[in-house]
Amino acid sequence: MLACHLHGTLKYYTAPHFDGVRHAFSTRQGGVSLPPFDTLNLGRAGEDPRANILQNFERLCGAIKVDMRRLVFARQVHGDTVRRVTAADAGEGLYRPATADCDALVTNDPGVCLTVFSADCVPILLYDPEKQAVGAVHAGWRGTALGIVRKTVETLGDRYGCRTAHLRAAVGPCIGPCCFETRADVAKALAGVLGASVAPYIRYDGGDRFHIDLREINIFWLTQAGVPRAQIELSEACTHCRVEDFFSYRRDGARHGSMAAFIQLNPPLEGSPR
Repeated sequence: MLACHLHGTLKYYTAPHFDGVRHAFSTRQGGVSLPPFDTLNLGRAGEDPRANILQNFERLCGAIKVDMRRLVFARQVHGDTVRRVTAADAGEGLYRPATADCDALVTNDPGVCLTVFSADCVPILLYDPEKQAVGAVHAGWRGTALGIVRKTVETLGDRYGCRTAHLRAAVGPCIGPCCFETRADVAKALAGVLGASVAPYIRYDGGDRFHIDLREINIFWLTQAGVPRAQIELSEACTHCRVEDFFSYRRDGARHGSMAAFIQLNPPLEGSPR
């Protein structure tokens, strides 16, 4: 289970087995934004003034000891593109426009903090303490169907030599199967890729209605990729149910705020080899 932290009014979650990296899954608590974005809105667009969003980032980054100037965002498009970033990309998204359409970021550079956004979709952080590489994934139902988290695991292996046996994963708050009701097209898309393996995570409710467990499907992808189940931490919180803690696109509609997941390697000690 993820650990909950309170820093004044600020509330966020971390993974206990992610020692060696600065990281967090944000909530909606502890910021300065006004309704309907109250209060820790980290969304990059909309009616919430940019000054509020910057102050919200400042509060959270201060709590987790991340330099805001080191953040890099994905321009999320619900696809399966994985992008490798370095310190040269720091500030992209917050201080200058994001340049690439992607839904996952990877790096082995401690000079950059990977950042992905969610408001029901599944945020996933990955960490290899052996190779000192990290990843951040945004998995909506389309990205889940495309297996974006498995592709990210494979990219960490291809780019940095990460072995799945060493990878640690943290699955953050997302919409739960209690609230993720869909029509047949979503269920068919998932079954078309995963076949009968997806059956335990889809409940048929009659007619054209299904309830789907995106969290567990992404965990399935991780274990299929070779990540040991014992090395996957998760939050069981449903973003749709927990109004006081989370933003939700399905619950709140277009005028909703956004949470974010962050991960950054700790800088090496001065004089130590990388």
